[in-house]
Amino acid sequence: MSLIPTSISSAVADRAKILGTLETLVIGAAGGLLFLWLNLPGGLISGAMAAVGIAALAGRPVTMPPILTQTVLVLLGITLGSLVSRQMIQHMSAYPLTIGLLALATFCSTFGSSFYLQRFHGWDQTSALLAGSPGALSQITVLAAEKGADVAAIAVVQTIRVIILTAALPLLLALTGIAPSAPVEVASLIASPIELAVLVGAAIVVALLLRLASFPASWMFGAMIASAVLHGTGMIEGGLPPWMRNIALVGIGAVIGTRFARISKKTLVSHINAGLGSFAVAIVISAVFVTVIVLTTHVRFADVVVAFAPGAMDAMLALALTLHIDPIFVGAHHLSRFVFVSITTPGIVHLFGRPQEDVDD
Repeated sequence: MSLIPTSISSAVADRAKILGTLETLVIGAAGGLLFLWLNLPGGLISGAMAAVGIAALAGRPVTMPPILTQTVLVLLGITLGSLVSRQMIQHMSAYPLTIGLLALATFCSTFGSSFYLQRFHGWDQTSALLAGSPGALSQITVLAAEKGADVAAIAVVQTIRVIILTAALPLLLALTGIAPSAPVEVASLIASPIELAVLVGAAIVVALLLRLASFPASWMFGAMIASAVLHGTGMIEGGLPPWMRNIALVGIGAVIGTRFARISKKTLVSHINAGLGSFAVAIVISAVFVTVIVLTTHVRFADVVVAFAPGAMDAMLALALTLHIDPIFVGAHHLSRFVFVSITTPGIVHLFGRPQEDVDD
């Protein structure tokens, strides 16, 4: 008899999750289509993100279950891999220099943002260092919990950074006219049903292998690698149908927007100034390094801007797709920064960080 109320409550919870997911998808699609209708750059991503984010702040139960998020990342990875060309591979000669400068920029940005948060907002050293680390949010959150840092405050600062970049970068590149005039072509041919099955199957297999190896962003990068190999070798020429690509773009925007569902309004308001200020510091530091690269190499300005943007890997790669920017260059750099942050942040926190309770003693 005692199992009946439990089963009923479980069924109610499952129904609520399903309804919340459907509501999220509808809101995200509506926002993406609105921004697309307004002809805003990166409209599907930024529109879905904005709509879902507003709904989350309004208290709606927006959510994206892991299986849907993984599906979106696989579709995104397949599309990114289909963009591989010989011209892109030729540009890889500039990667060692720019990746080295990216590591230095990440180091400077982390300490610059940390100094700002401590000096102007009174944050403890550990929380400030973790909030200043660009990307790798899941690892940063786990480390923050282990070190007794302010997890909520760190989440706000990191989320604000991703939201602003996802919304502002397309507008910036469009208004300044620095987005490439000749777009990188997404495969114009649509793969046959058999080719699509091979693409999806290979993408999932490689993604699972990378996941077993604890590779960062395994779902997206695994699909991207599989698709790049299949398209680069000429085994498959066609890509995903446009409607599938659009679903992936709306989906990643919705995933970003749901981050607000995990942050209360009170927490957001209390840390919004810290988030905006630390973001400004990080952008200024990144801009210095972008300027150096543009003046000393032949890499396109728009490619460097998105590659050095201190945002989430999945969001920046999705923007690279919609803004016709070299996804291989952007992916290599964001993956490098993810690895750099994941490896160095625990050591940096151990050497320079100190939880608030230690400061007060």
